[in-house]
Amino acid sequence: MRHRRPNVFVRLLQRLPGWAWWIGGLSVVAVYVYFFYYIFVGPFGFRWRALYGEVSYPDGYEIHGIDISHHQGRIDWKTLRDKGLINETPIRFIMIKATEGASRVDQNFKDNFHQAREYGFTRGAYHFYSVYSPADKQAQFFIKNVKLENGDLPPVLDVEHKPKNQTDEQFAASVLQWLDIVEQHYGVKPIVYTYYKFKTRYLNDSAFDSYPYWIAHYYVDEVEYDGPWKFWQHTDAGRLPGIKGQVDFNIYNGSYYDLRKMTIGAREQIGEEAYAD
Repeated sequence: MRHRRPNVFVRLLQRLPGWAWWIGGLSVVAVYVYFFYYIFVGPFGFRWRALYGEVSYPDGYEIHGIDISHHQGRIDWKTLRDKGLINETPIRFIMIKATEGASRVDQNFKDNFHQAREYGFTRGAYHFYSVYSPADKQAQFFIKNVKLENGDLPPVLDVEHKPKNQTDEQFAASVLQWLDIVEQHYGVKPIVYTYYKFKTRYLNDSAFDSYPYWIAHYYVDEVEYDGPWKFWQHTDAGRLPGIKGQVDFNIYNGSYYDLRKMTIGAREQIGEEAYAD
């Protein structure tokens, strides 16, 4: 019987030296380890596990909250209040999207804002900063549509994008303009929300140090930002009774008493002496 001669590829493999086989084997192992880490351990793994029911909670924090918009649809507020637990603790605060740019009000804002207070949550309202509108017009639009009361958290600026037609310095000045106008109206320092890399890239000037920082950093066990912060949005894949689909989970960096001290009118509610403690 005539034997078929191995093809060119097989003949090349047969001629490879032993060290080449070792390198090839190590490369396969390295690729396997990388994908194992990426899928099960790294950021993708955190999200993959969260989506399928295993949400990771930061250690050492007791005050949990959520942020919502029209993306969460119609919320069953009674169920959320009675059964909505994060890491076996009650939800203490809810941040609610109010406005975007200089002309858009979130379609569920009015109802969400009213219901959050009716059902006993500490509530806050945030504005999504647009690259298409001047900062002063955006600030005035937020003020026009958001009537904060005593017991509410300070207003929040959600800033995630820089206009292409502005320099870094011009952009920082525009953000400060929004913050200044809003602070003058409500009498409290607004909270700045953004991703930690965005803040260190564009909003790292000392002028922003006096504003409470709400950091967005998903699927990690610890915050990598070195500066002070008040809130941490640690996942966008949370699930709760009363809310269909996913919702962002947040923690507050302090006690519930500290959280209440942040609210508008806290000095009048708890007294000057207690507030100073």
